[in-house]
Amino acid sequence: MNTIHEAAAAFLFHCKFEKKLSPKTTKAYDSDCRQFTQFLSKLKHSGKLNEIDKHTIKAYLEHLHGMRPKTLRRKIATLKAMFNFLEYEEEILTTPFRKMKISIREPRMLPRVMTLTEVQQILSYAQKKVQTSISGPTSSSYREALRNQAVLELLFATGMRVSEATQLQRSEIDLRSGIVRIMGKGSRQRVIQICHTQVLQVLTTYQKTWHKTLSRRTHFFLSRRQTPLSEQSIRNMIKHYAQKCGIKKHITPHTFRHSFATLLLEQDVDIKYIQQFLGHSSINTTQIYTHVNAEKQKAILKTRHPRLAFEVG
Repeated sequence: MNTIHEAAAAFLFHCKFEKKLSPKTTKAYDSDCRQFTQFLSKLKHSGKLNEIDKHTIKAYLEHLHGMRPKTLRRKIATLKAMFNFLEYEEEILTTPFRKMKISIREPRMLPRVMTLTEVQQILSYAQKKVQTSISGPTSSSYREALRNQAVLELLFATGMRVSEATQLQRSEIDLRSGIVRIMGKGSRQRVIQICHTQVLQVLTTYQKTWHKTLSRRTHFFLSRRQTPLSEQSIRNMIKHYAQKCGIKKHITPHTFRHSFATLLLEQDVDIKYIQQFLGHSSINTTQIYTHVNAEKQKAILKTRHPRLAFEVG
């Protein structure tokens, strides 16, 4: 193994078949590796591993200047992982990152969340769409509206990622016991219980209505063409529903996840439980939900501020 092309191929094989990373992660790594090799070609670099040093990496950092910090961090993390792999496999003596200090500050943005009223508006609209599908249970419009309602109910009931919803297998959801097994990042599985009767009823109705189609497929959510429902389809559906409800916020599938966590926290649920529900490997990731939204903040300061003790009523 002498060139960056060979190294990238070996690294991606390692990620896909040995570490068994998700297709989404592997695809991102592939894109990042190709971008680096293309940069070397434009630089008229030989592409030989022993000629890639910290100066090459610095030139690449300069080339990436202007990208969003989150994207930049991922691209550098990919290269670090690849060169660490090459060092471990003794294809290179040391990684060019060994004596480099790269600091990419990412602005800490509070997650966009919905109020409980906004969540209720969207779920009610989804239910209304099902009820107004006048063509009957066999019509495609009814089936699609019912599937959409099931997707939304499951997203809010479990806080799962949109990628986890689209990859959910029929064998991973047991509606009799109300248990969903979610395969998360890093192939870590977690179990979430669905405890609300209405959610279970919606999911059960969807399952029965789509039974013939689902019986021929392994995924739980399918498109009209009987292929696994795509993430983009769910994003488009949620955007459309939010607009129909008159909600001005930019609502995405991840907004449901953020809202699930934030609203549980506001009900004084221990953050360690929320970490488990969301499938975070580190509690630090979950800490972002410890912010308090404006309405909750106002209510707390208005009713519980120590200054109230000074008032004589």
